[in-house]
Amino acid sequence: MSASGTANYEYVVARVRHRRASLFSDDEYRKLLRMGTGEIARFMEETEYEDAVNNLGSRYSGVDLVEYALNETLAADFDALLRWSEGRLYEQVARYLRKFDAWNVKTVLRGLYSESTADEIRTDLIDAGELDEELLDRLVAAESIEQVVELLDDTMFGAYLEPAFEDYEQTGTLVPLENAVDRAYYENLVPDSVGNRDSPQALYAEFLHAEIDFRNVRNALRLARSGADVDPEEYFIEGGTLFSASELAQLVGNRSELVTRIRESRYGDELSAALDELERADSLIGFEHALDRALLEFSDHLSHVYPLSVCPVLAYVLAKEREVDNIRAIARGREAGLSEDEIEEELVIL
Repeated sequence: MSASGTANYEYVVARVRHRRASLFSDDEYRKLLRMGTGEIARFMEETEYEDAVNNLGSRYSGVDLVEYALNETLAADFDALLRWSEGRLYEQVARYLRKFDAWNVKTVLRGLYSESTADEIRTDLIDAGELDEELLDRLVAAESIEQVVELLDDTMFGAYLEPAFEDYEQTGTLVPLENAVDRAYYENLVPDSVGNRDSPQALYAEFLHAEIDFRNVRNALRLARSGADVDPEEYFIEGGTLFSASELAQLVGNRSELVTRIRESRYGDELSAALDELERADSLIGFEHALDRALLEFSDHLSHVYPLSVCPVLAYVLAKEREVDNIRAIARGREAGLSEDEIEEELVIL
């Protein structure tokens, strides 16, 4: 692990492609849909989750075992990415993995908002970012959302959360705070200077521009759905290339026009099928899942066009996240007694 020296793209991409080949297939998700939580945990023992399931099996069972095994394996997987990476690649991966700091902050906010217990909140935390264990413990132990905002004052989230907290108090919804967390992460991620089009920084930026564009669409849709009296332009994430803040605010209320705008953009050629699904989606949740699939497909496209770059590495991070989210959704759905069809609607499968 080193932040100096030459980036070792070829070595890390080879390791990542090997791990990518072991991700769950669509057929394996369908098998999981027919299993109870205990069976899901036993199935995971035959995969790369084996060590985590075995290590945690004496303390947890059922959906708790699945949850902790998923989070522990995800954190270990991304720690390995950092160990393998050198030079600029290490810097790029380390900055990108701060997304799990954002995940953990939003998890704490959602937990407090829904009056979850500290143990329930802790279950969903993923130790793969840069926030240290002591701060995470203090966040989980916080007694109010205001206290969480205060604890994060000296982090990259502080300057974004403070003004968003006023909107939260006025609207009573978490959307302003969640969007502020996203803005803090992404706006501190995109490099200021990228050099020529095929430079490592330019390829890194191209990947991030796409993720920001799709995140802006998702956040704007969520803000519209919440009914909160908040100006969506205030929560626009700078760094994308597809929309300006004012354009996106106007397009959110017109799904057909929004899809047309994406179809006519640089994403259109690679995302034709995904965009067809966006137009067919009969709910905002379905539309969000289709957006996730579109981003995954575009990240894979960049990986094929630029095979010896950071793109395949970040595409793997997205794909691994999606696997964990899918397995978690299946386990929670089975625990809640949902039907196979209901659970399948929650999955993002390419």
